[in-house]
Amino acid sequence: MRGVQFDSLAWERSDAKYDAWCKKLLPEETMRTVGRFMVKESEGGLATELTIPQAGGFNACLKMDFQNSASLLIRFPQPGIVRFPEEKIRREVAVMRCVADSTAIPVPFVLRFGMSDEGPAGLGPFILMEYIRHARNMSAVLNTPRLKKEDRPILDPHILEMTLKLAYSEMANVLLQLSRPSFSQVGSIEELEDGSWSVAHRPLSMNMNQLVSVGNLPPNTLPSTAFETAFSYFQTLANTNFTHLSIQRNDAIESAEDCRYKYIARHLFRRIISEKQFPTTPVIGPKPFKLFCDDFRPSNVLVDENNKIVGVIDWEFTYAAPAEFAYSPPWWLLLEPPEDWPHGILDWSKEYEPKLRIFLKALKERENSMINNGQLREDERLSMRMQESWDTGDFWVAYAARKSWAFDVVFWLMINPNPRFFKKPEYEEALKLLSQEERDGMEEFVQRKMKEMEEHTLVDWEETTKS
Repeated sequence: MRGVQFDSLAWERSDAKYDAWCKKLLPEETMRTVGRFMVKESEGGLATELTIPQAGGFNACLKMDFQNSASLLIRFPQPGIVRFPEEKIRREVAVMRCVADSTAIPVPFVLRFGMSDEGPAGLGPFILMEYIRHARNMSAVLNTPRLKKEDRPILDPHILEMTLKLAYSEMANVLLQLSRPSFSQVGSIEELEDGSWSVAHRPLSMNMNQLVSVGNLPPNTLPSTAFETAFSYFQTLANTNFTHLSIQRNDAIESAEDCRYKYIARHLFRRIISEKQFPTTPVIGPKPFKLFCDDFRPSNVLVDENNKIVGVIDWEFTYAAPAEFAYSPPWWLLLEPPEDWPHGILDWSKEYEPKLRIFLKALKERENSMINNGQLREDERLSMRMQESWDTGDFWVAYAARKSWAFDVVFWLMINPNPRFFKKPEYEEALKLLSQEERDGMEEFVQRKMKEMEEHTLVDWEETTKS
């Protein structure tokens, strides 16, 4: 079973926009303009070197070194890859400042940020921040030696357990601190006039960005407001997964049979949510929602020579989320996500469990230390909640809800066989669980998707909206 793949034509379009922007960035005069801007904002620092641009998953960065002061980094969202650049910048800066204000997690200090008409050389919105000096990132500590830079990271199978536990302990410390601030709604946060932090906008997630950039979904199909309850947010996520299958024209299905499986899976997943089988976490108090970073992983955690954390970066797509997200054990314990594991998701789960035991042991020790120091309350422990999430299968439901590209393999191999939800996981039995209306609409849906697959065209939703 393969999930919906990136729309190849949408991907080509995104790459073309990014390539055109790179041609605008790389000329020497553009670099000089960016450099002068950084020197001016440094308030008179004596610049020594401007490094060539470095590209990450969503941003391109340039670093300026100074003779007698800290280095600076300017980050630009990559056009085509990032579809809501100004919104992304505003939400990321707010989260970074909230994290710096509310936790001891080291984050870069933001000197300035600006929108499309405020940045240097017409390169778009930007963040100018301090550069955190570091020896490596945590992914380099955990990664298999001798892999090439372009290879996807996979946890070193021969890593010493002590090394692994120490690295997991550092990461656990960040998760514990991040889980402490609480909010009354699901959404992106903003600082209020009194200096407190509150949800004020829709939850901007990585999945939303990907659905538009490489799934070609119209932006108006995505959430536009904050959510009052976890239930309403999970309903929206379940509906969005169905909308994704319905609207993405290319590379969404492989055959009529594949389409039927995907159609059934999304209807049954919506039923899990609508019948309130999930979420199951009791809502306690007026602020039940927790900060959750879609992109938190070892490669975004900077460490020194002793593998101690000196900085955590890339806070885009961080928002106040249902507790089920914060209470899920982290997927990155093997570095590679389950849907990309070379030997399949079932093998990933088998390899993951012993690493989860090591992580939870390190997490418990961190919790004990923080409780003894008065930094954490007993009821704020994550370890028991993460163990329960894994044992009950809540981990997989939350993962499928927020990961549209992994949805199908997760549903059919990890959720559907769970007797908590379905007693007979076979295809024919799953089909019987659909309503009569859903069964009646399936073949028409399948024929439409087959026709779209043959046509292999891309709808320009911006032009369609204008007309």
